[in-house]
Amino acid sequence: MSIKKVGRIVGTVHNVLLAFLGLSGGLSVGVGYVAFITVLGVIPRMMQMTKTFRRIREYEWAVISGVLAGTTGSLHPIRLFVSAWWLLPIGLLSGMFIGMLAAALTEVLNVFPIIAKRLGVHEHILVLIMAIVLGKIAGSLFQWLYFVHQ
Repeated sequence: MSIKKVGRIVGTVHNVLLAFLGLSGGLSVGVGYVAFITVLGVIPRMMQMTKTFRRIREYEWAVISGVLAGTTGSLHPIRLFVSAWWLLPIGLLSGMFIGMLAAALTEVLNVFPIIAKRLGVHEHILVLIMAIVLGKIAGSLFQWLYFVHQ
């Protein structure tokens, strides 16, 4: 067998292995996402908090559109030739989304009362929440100012 033929076989096996790993990784992330949404009840809790049960179709389409846009954006990076000022509302909306998702998750799992009880500061839970919020803000500013603008 020639070296070119062996190289082609190895390349084909490599590509098949990469395709298999990519597919299995994508399926595992997708299953985790669906489990997160359904088992923890994050979206129904958001609808309950905002009193928007009548907009269930909009929530469904928002989740589907977000997943498709995120997948497309990760597979085909999109470059927008716009002013840097567009980063402000995009970052603000992204931060609001992550914050709401984290708040819904912590509320569903009752994380704050458990942490406060274990730390013995259950009468000062507001201070605990403010420390977490201020720590998140400080960490985000440090990451942005130090790592992004080097």
